[in-house]
Amino acid sequence: MGGGGQQTESAEPGSGKAEGVYTWEEVQMHSSRNDQWLVVNRKVYNISQWAKRHPGGFRVISHYAGEDATEAFTAFHPDLKFVQKFLKPLLVGELAATEPSQDGKKNATIIKDFESLRAEVEKEGLFCTKPLFFCLHMGHILLLEALAWMMVTYWGTSWTMTLLCAAMLATSQAQAGWLQHDFGHLSVFKKSKWNHLVHKFVIGHLKGASANWWNHRHFQHHAKPNIFKKDPDVNMLDVFVLGNTQPVEYGIKKIKHMPYNHQHKYFFLVGPPLLIPIYFHMQIMNTMITRRDWVDLAWSLSYYFRYFYCYTPLYGFLGSLALMTFVRFLESHWFVWVTQMNHIPMEIEYEKNQDWLTMQVPGLLKKKTHKCY
Repeated sequence: MGGGGQQTESAEPGSGKAEGVYTWEEVQMHSSRNDQWLVVNRKVYNISQWAKRHPGGFRVISHYAGEDATEAFTAFHPDLKFVQKFLKPLLVGELAATEPSQDGKKNATIIKDFESLRAEVEKEGLFCTKPLFFCLHMGHILLLEALAWMMVTYWGTSWTMTLLCAAMLATSQAQAGWLQHDFGHLSVFKKSKWNHLVHKFVIGHLKGASANWWNHRHFQHHAKPNIFKKDPDVNMLDVFVLGNTQPVEYGIKKIKHMPYNHQHKYFFLVGPPLLIPIYFHMQIMNTMITRRDWVDLAWSLSYYFRYFYCYTPLYGFLGSLALMTFVRFLESHWFVWVTQMNHIPMEIEYEKNQDWLTMQVPGLLKKKTHKCY
């Protein structure tokens, strides 16, 4: 987080309440795009202006407007003492003593038990990571990349060698995808800046993608998993309808962009083969250019420069492009079948304002691990 924000009047005129003391009903009134409050540890903060400068992105923090964000705040910020100082300018008050600490349908017992479990796990050091493991993980990815190129360089570009090369490159790409996930969550090194730097190298130089694009998308997913209009991972662009609610809505409104009664059949033709080479690729490039994210664009272009420099002398430009597309095609199948096994089976619904654990557990999603200090 970073500093900034504005103080607003502490209470509504004529409310008769002590200055800076609010009920949940009053907090929930500030949940529009330009007027956003949230609660962290019973303290009420006005994030209306700050949300636009939030390093994690505007959307991820805005998803908690009008809500208790204590659990999400704890999960997303590894150094709570550091970010606390940036909250001070945003403070407008606190919850009234008569108000519960949780809002909506959040289960106070589950929250308390989960806090105790988190404290015990941290005490036992189970959130500690071993950077050497991740360095070795990166080493085997680089080794696969090098072996794939050396193989076709010395033994020729026959169909057999090309298919083997593609399989090795697809494996390295998939493994780099899992590796960048951990660096993107700032879960490896003690210093966040080192996680950010290595994340940009892995997702940018090794995969040709964008760290900021991934962060803004993935953080929303963890903040509100499988919540329509808040989790980008369940935004299927009208190609698929998911869960029990969306199909009913589409049926009532007679929305039929696709033959949804056959989506279980065409999923195999549209989902696994096209997600990474088509949808993600177009979205990543569009995001970097429209947001003028020149740093991520430079990292991404470094991947393409290295790839074509290595493979154009062997296959020509079009041949190299075809090989890259085939590798993306293989990786896409790998990625989709691994991720959908624990995403799509979750209940997909609109906001239910549940506690953190209840929201995360159904999909067996990995919550961000804390670093040890």
